Amino acid sequence: MAENVHKMRPIWFFVGIILAVLGGLILGTGLYDLFTGVESGLVLARLHPAVWWGGLMVAAGLAFIILNRKSSVD
Repeated sequence: MAENVHKMRPIWFFVGIILAVLGGLILGTGLYDLFTGVESGLVLARLHPAVWWGGLMVAAGLAFIILNRKSSVD
């Protein structure tokens, strides 16, 4: 009789999902602000930090997802 063995994913897989989703939201907001010309009173707003940080978070999230997609915790 074969048992159903449930393999658990490592926590880093789920951290990657969260980073990718939140980074996508931040990146989308930054791109919207960039293309619509929303004015901000911040000193370094001309550097568009939401675009940079959102892109970095998406890249890190995808890296975590890809590196941990086949691993499992026993």
